[in-house]
Amino acid sequence: MKIPVARPLVGEEEIEAVAEVMRSGMLAQGSVVAEFESRFADYCGAAHAIGVNSGTAALHAALLAAGVGPGDSVVVPAFTFFATASSVSMCGATPLFADVDPHTFNIDPDSVGVLIRPDTRAVVGVHLFGQPFDVAAVRALCDDHDLVLIEDAAQAHGAEYHGKRAGSLADLACFSFYPTKNMTTGEGGMVTTDDDGFAKQVRLLINHGQSRKYLHSAVGYNYRMTNIAAAIGLVQLDRVEGFNERRRENARYLDRHLAGTGLVTPYTAPDVRHVYHQYVVKLPAGYPLTRDAFMGALADEGIGTAVHYPIPVNRQPVYQAGSESASCPVSDDLAASVVSLPVHPAVTDEELAYICDAVRGLRAV
Repeated sequence: MKIPVARPLVGEEEIEAVAEVMRSGMLAQGSVVAEFESRFADYCGAAHAIGVNSGTAALHAALLAAGVGPGDSVVVPAFTFFATASSVSMCGATPLFADVDPHTFNIDPDSVGVLIRPDTRAVVGVHLFGQPFDVAAVRALCDDHDLVLIEDAAQAHGAEYHGKRAGSLADLACFSFYPTKNMTTGEGGMVTTDDDGFAKQVRLLINHGQSRKYLHSAVGYNYRMTNIAAAIGLVQLDRVEGFNERRRENARYLDRHLAGTGLVTPYTAPDVRHVYHQYVVKLPAGYPLTRDAFMGALADEGIGTAVHYPIPVNRQPVYQAGSESASCPVSDDLAASVVSLPVHPAVTDEELAYICDAVRGLRAV
């Protein structure tokens, strides 16, 4: 594609940072990871940050640290990436699928309230596409039922809710540093928390359950982050605010220039800072093209698109047969009608104009 829907932005600084680690000979977890953890915690406004090797590892470790295990249930949104739910299953627990708000696409507190039952231990809210979910409403439900609240902030580095950054809004928060995220370490993740006990437990779990070298207090995992990944992360952390501002500028341009095309452009809730991991439009009923025709026509013009996500998680084969969810009609509708357009910081002004011109020029196919 001439204009891909996502593109990692790494340069000479990241290359040199990795080379410095390689020259040091200290490639695995070490002082570079510790520095990245400290700076990322400060960036989020959290007391602790623990580096791990993927966003999925972050979710799994956070859930385990929260005490989630066999016989428990955890409420998650149906419209999200698969790992939000699969990490619950990895704990031996049952995901309960909540529907999402039709405007923000984030977890619907009313749907959460219906699902909570005696064996529910936690709620995972996703800051989908870079916009924080309604933390206050979900927090109130968690407080009423003595549940742990976890942020899935995999797509929300630098996003804000009422002036506070993602990563400091719940009991635990989980980030991904996959290459297409707002910042990357190649692969990697982070758990943030203000709770000393949760932080200690996460650190134990990600390092084979070792309380000290060769003394294993629990059955843990090898989820450690490497110095190589952390070196990339330190450079990216210095760049992420610039990346985010460019994403927001690009989104504002798309908002203005796609007005009147019939597409439903992204809604931003009051008092949040949306960082546009994806710019997701909706093809409403009556739009003159099918989604496949819309994406195909843009592909013919060299414009990359994607569908995030074409199948709600509760309708995935592994969950559908035993799905213990309320009806999720909004998730079903979104899965059938959304399309992501390029918004990443590498998209130029000229490319934005080209995308909008191409969309405006579409006719029924």
